[in-house]
Formats: sequence, C-alpha cells, structure tokens
Amino acid sequence: MNIILMGPPGAGKGTQAKRIAQIFKIPHISTGDMLREAVAAGNDLGLKVKEIMDKGLLVPDDLMIDLVRERLSREDTRNGFILDGFPRTVEQAAALDEMLEDLGRKIDVALLVNADEEEVVKRISSRRVCPECGKVYNLLTIRPKVEGRCDNDGAELIQRDDDMPETVRARYRVYLEKTEPVIQYYSSNKSQFLEVDGTGEIDVVTDKIVEHLESTRNG
Repeated sequence: MNIILMGPPGAGKGTQAKRIAQIFKIPHISTGDMLREAVAAGNDLGLKVKEIMDKGLLVPDDLMIDLVRERLSREDTRNGFILDGFPRTVEQAAALDEMLEDLGRKIDVALLVNADEEEVVKRISSRRVCPECGKVYNLLTIRPKVEGRCDNDGAELIQRDDDMPETVRARYRVYLEKTEPVIQYYSSNKSQFLEVDGTGEIDVVTDKIVEHLESTRNG
C-alpha cells in the first residue's frame, strides 16, 4: 500500500499513521524525519539541506523531491509506505507521480484525516508542556495528576506560543490555503481518495481507514 497522508494540525493524523504503519507493516515517512536524517547523514544532500535550514529558509521543491526519491527507493518501502508532509503543492504532487512511475509504482490511497477549525483550536490550545523534561499533556485527554504540574518532576506546565488559540487559527488558515489545491488534485480520483473525520473515536477512525485500505488492496 502506497499512501499519501494529509490533514490539518491537531486532526490526529500522526496517531492514525502510526497505527496504519503497524497494521500494514509499512514505514511511516514524514518530511521532518527525512530532513533530520539527511542532516545527520552529512552527505552532499544533507549538507545542502543543513545550509538552507540554518538560514531559516524553506527547502526548495527540487531538493525535497530528491530527498523523497532517495527515501522511497530504499528496501523497507518495497511493500508500501505512508508519506506524511509531502506533497504540499500541486507541483510536488505531479513530481511525485512522475517519480513513482519511474520506480514502477503509484499512489494507492490519498488519505485525508480531517477536522474543522474549532476542533483543531480546542485540541491544540489544550496542550501543556513540561519545560524541564518535555513531557506533553493535554487538558482534554492526557491530564497531569496534579493540576498544572508535571507528573515526572513537579515543574509548572507551560503553554507554547505555537499552541495559543490565535496562532493555531493562523496555522489552520495557512494549511487550508496551501493544501486545498493538493486535496483537489487527489480527490478528482474518487477511487484513490479517502476522507475521514479525525475527531471521532480513535479506534473507530482507525477501523474505517483499515477497512478502506483492505478493500483497495484486495482489488
């Protein structure tokens, strides 16, 4: 199963990606992981990435495509993959199709784990973080034993700037603006596209996704 994973921040796509990867025994490949791995490798590609990131710039399409091509050529993707965070533009989506065609492959399912703005704001703005150990809590789902204090070291929990409601709203709108054309690119092929509501019970969402993937795999 070759899967593209899309969805706004806070929709729960990370959780679902881990579950799908485990069930189908395929790697969950995120662009963030790829970039960190390339930098750590210290090869020519990684040095280019490091130089760009050190300047606070976005990695350009051609370099990102090279990274994805290298990652999808590895042995562990032979039975499939979940690609998370790429493509982010229609141009990247077209390049991905061309790249996979060269590799004798194609996208089987474009999966959108969705959530509306209010739900995303509620979920993300409820996060709290321990400044000492980095443990993440959520006032809705993973509450600390003592209100406002970390279970590990008793430090006072903080809310990151990125998790403030106004920041989350801005991120959500940017996501919509940038991702909507990519969603349209994949949703035009109804047999390939699956949208699920990420705000439901986690197990129910997983079951719906797995049922669709199994059906797709079995033809």
